[in-house]
Amino acid sequence: MSRDKKGIRPLAVIGFGLLLGLLILFSMPLGYRLRYLGRIYPGISVGGVDLSGLRPDEAARLLAAAAGYPSTGKVVLSAGEQSWLLSPAELGLQLEAAASADQAFSLGRAQWLGPLRLRRQPVNLAPVLVFDQAQAYRYLQALAAQIDTPPQEASLQREGLTITARDGQPGRRLNVEATLADLQTLLLSRRDGILPLRVEPVLPIVAEAAGAAETANALLSAPLRLTLPDDGSGQPQTDEISPETLAEWLFFPRSGSAYQVRLNPAMLRAWLEDLASRVDRSPQNARFIFNDDSRQLEVIQPAVSGLQLDIEASLEAIQQAAASGKHEVQLVAEITAPQVDETATAADLGITELVSLQTSYFRGSSSARIQNIQAAASRFHGLLIPPGGTLSMAEVLEDISLDNGYAEALIIYNGRTIKGVGGGVCQVSTTLFRTAFFGGYPILERNAHAYRVYYYEQTEYGYDPTLAGLDATVYIPLVDFKFQNDTPYWLLMETYVNVGARRLTWKFYSTADGRRVEWQTSGLQNVTPAPEAEFIPNPDLPPGKMRQVDWAAEGADVTVVRRVYRQDGTLYLEDTFSTHYEPWQAVCEYAPNIDDPAARARELGLCQP
Repeated sequence: MSRDKKGIRPLAVIGFGLLLGLLILFSMPLGYRLRYLGRIYPGISVGGVDLSGLRPDEAARLLAAAAGYPSTGKVVLSAGEQSWLLSPAELGLQLEAAASADQAFSLGRAQWLGPLRLRRQPVNLAPVLVFDQAQAYRYLQALAAQIDTPPQEASLQREGLTITARDGQPGRRLNVEATLADLQTLLLSRRDGILPLRVEPVLPIVAEAAGAAETANALLSAPLRLTLPDDGSGQPQTDEISPETLAEWLFFPRSGSAYQVRLNPAMLRAWLEDLASRVDRSPQNARFIFNDDSRQLEVIQPAVSGLQLDIEASLEAIQQAAASGKHEVQLVAEITAPQVDETATAADLGITELVSLQTSYFRGSSSARIQNIQAAASRFHGLLIPPGGTLSMAEVLEDISLDNGYAEALIIYNGRTIKGVGGGVCQVSTTLFRTAFFGGYPILERNAHAYRVYYYEQTEYGYDPTLAGLDATVYIPLVDFKFQNDTPYWLLMETYVNVGARRLTWKFYSTADGRRVEWQTSGLQNVTPAPEAEFIPNPDLPPGKMRQVDWAAEGADVTVVRRVYRQDGTLYLEDTFSTHYEPWQAVCEYAPNIDDPAARARELGLCQP
């Protein structure tokens, strides 16, 4: 028993020692923790500032006052010979004092012996820094406004007919995004330093223009010669554009990294449209007369091929020539062969005999009116109408103008008889109408005169009122006369003006198909007397002078019915031509010094019923 007690005693001593050691080991950190409850453990610094024993709010105030790197650091931004010295704070680096103090306060509290270790091994924490990229970006953008230089493109200048070139120059640009990344790395490392800005060269799109200048100068060294394709005549038409005009049209659009030599397309198109108005033509059949003895055709005018300028294709051809500095351009045009050339024979066309002939008279016509009759009739001499084709007088006559051989003579316009270019052309339309009428051809368009014109009722020896209602007027382009060749044969027209006899003869040659024409006229109906003459003072007339400018005509209605029978006697065509003639007033102009113009008119035989 006593032995056992002796053995237990040493064990108790050992256990007590262990317990005492544990109490000491536990009580020391506990006391340390209690002593620094709510305070930062000793041995802790932030950014070199000792925060031992401070409450977090005190530590935050101390850190904020100390500021450190954001305020005291130095950063130099450099771009070539330019540099800018700034603090990190100016570039957006900020110290988060409260977060840094909280970080220091938390250190050593997660482990029981942590405070003891800090006493043996003090810790200097990095401050919590925040980089405001938006602030730094704004600053770098402001620098970019100073640094960035746009490139200078190569350019071309014209002085007279000379083109000179100036090479392009590179620019530069601050790469803000890449510089911002470099700046963030430097600032967050809390180091001072020199930061080269990411300045990049910006090359011009077009660096040189010498080639375009050389091409342009070659183009302007001579006129641009334009040639139309050969239309078979063996004499191709040419035109040219002067260097001065080319220089005005010249411009240099960019294509990729080079300039092209081009001509203003709007100006060039307008020029080509004008050229087309001068050279475009429809194909023209050969013209013939029929020899009544040999019964063969005799050529009086060779055929002419049609030509139509292809403006778009020609424009592109000219642009291609300009782009290479050439002076010769083949224009693009469509050549159309005529239906009938000068080798055609009467048998080829089915022209074997005279099928219709009519003559009208124009006694009393002025020389100007006779000139117009000759000019208009000549346009139809030798003209061919294809089988089933339609003749339009307006299309054949085209432009009735002084330039086309017409003179000023009396015409009916806006209810009056006045002087106008082409007076007398209706003698031609009336004669053609009668030739088609009595030939039995379908009349597609016919318009009567506003009043009876006694020229159209003349016969070889006098007047025939039954011819009233067989007139036709044309007023291009508003009023036309048209008829159709409804046979399977070509129809040849011949016109003959006998000035001495004051007559116009129109002949149709083709092959007769046996048709026969019968016609009836109502004669003059509802005849209305002409109004009293009108007398108008004209201060431009010499004293005592008077002149008649319009002539009286009775009004009337006339109806003409035509029936065309086939060879077998069956009715082929029946048509009615109704005409209303207005009563027309004689008009005389007189000098203002004439007291009684009516009496003076009687003396002179003017403006009488």
